Amino acid sequence: MAPLPTIKHEIWLNAPETRAVMDALTVDGGEARFVGGCVRNALMGVAVEDIDIATPTPPQDVMRRMETAGLRVIATGIEHGTVTAISQSKPFEITTLRSDVSTDGRRATVAFSRDWKEDAQRRDFTMNALYADVSGQVFDYVGGIADLNARRVRFIGDPAARIAEDYLRVLRLFRFHALYGHGDIDADGLTASALAKGQLKTLSGERIQKEMLRLLAADAPVPVLRSMAASGVLGEVLPGELMFERFQALCRVDGDNFFAPDELLRLGSLISDEGHALDVARRWRLSNDDRDRLIAMMTTPVKIVSYMSIREVRRALYRYGAERFKDLVRFRWAEDAKASNGIQWRTLLALADGWVRPVLPMSGGDVMSAGVPHGPLVGRVLSEVEEWWIDSDFTDDRLSLAERLKAVVQATV
Repeated sequence: MAPLPTIKHEIWLNAPETRAVMDALTVDGGEARFVGGCVRNALMGVAVEDIDIATPTPPQDVMRRMETAGLRVIATGIEHGTVTAISQSKPFEITTLRSDVSTDGRRATVAFSRDWKEDAQRRDFTMNALYADVSGQVFDYVGGIADLNARRVRFIGDPAARIAEDYLRVLRLFRFHALYGHGDIDADGLTASALAKGQLKTLSGERIQKEMLRLLAADAPVPVLRSMAASGVLGEVLPGELMFERFQALCRVDGDNFFAPDELLRLGSLISDEGHALDVARRWRLSNDDRDRLIAMMTTPVKIVSYMSIREVRRALYRYGAERFKDLVRFRWAEDAKASNGIQWRTLLALADGWVRPVLPMSGGDVMSAGVPHGPLVGRVLSEVEEWWIDSDFTDDRLSLAERLKAVVQATV
């Protein structure tokens, strides 16, 4: 058997803030290991964002150790054995080894343990059940290294049993395959997920939202989404007519132009109309801002085309703002079958990035000085002058503005 790898050269592993937490956990014979995504990503050469730690030490003792070391600690999920230590402003989630006593597919009752293998067996995928000690030595109890090397996302043990412990694992299978898998989705996992799809309705919108948006942000999510659709899983969490061709085109534009994936924009590219957007926003419990952004993709009346004039661009930017305009540009770019228009679309995005919103050089005080009495009419006159100013491409000719104000006042008062 080949020796297990190490991650001893990882910067985060040797960072002072990490060492402070591990030193507190291992003093006086204590034991602790890094676990999950940080170990997986380190072995894959992928950036590590969150650092999770497992320990046989009970959670109350973990808190005491952190406080003794002068580290802030928060009982984030202490009933399930999880606390969060803060070291030099960085959070470290620390969880006591555990086994599941009972579960209803959404939450589990756990028992604390001192058995690393038992702790590994309760996790979801083999590649997520890898541990590493403070020296960087990796421990593998479930064949995770082989699956990681093969880019195979595989449930630990019986897929149906793992899914029954937490139905969110159905969505996690697809999300992890999109991010880390290669080739076809594991057949046993796919079959078990399709059989359990009806249980997804028991999950909260927030949990569905988190998994699905992370999946949509993958570099190449199209094949995975098609597998989800074929298995019936996608229809459970994203019902309705889906615009797969537009979604695929947007992902292709992102890849060809090295754009960072925008999960909400990608979600919008799948959605068919305003009503569909509202339904998804409600089901996924999107924030008001995200809901409004989705709806704007469906309803903005301005026509966005690759051959817009500079004047038309400035007018659209003023009316809708740079961020909404850029959404619409990328949205319409995905609907443009002519690949040679890419330079023009990129130019529109560049214009938005460099745009500074002009300020109407006139106020309500100017309107009242022109003879309009204080009241609602002031706003209406000012709005009409502003419309003329926009159509004039934001002229700064004060004389022309004054003449326009005079004409509007004469026609109104």
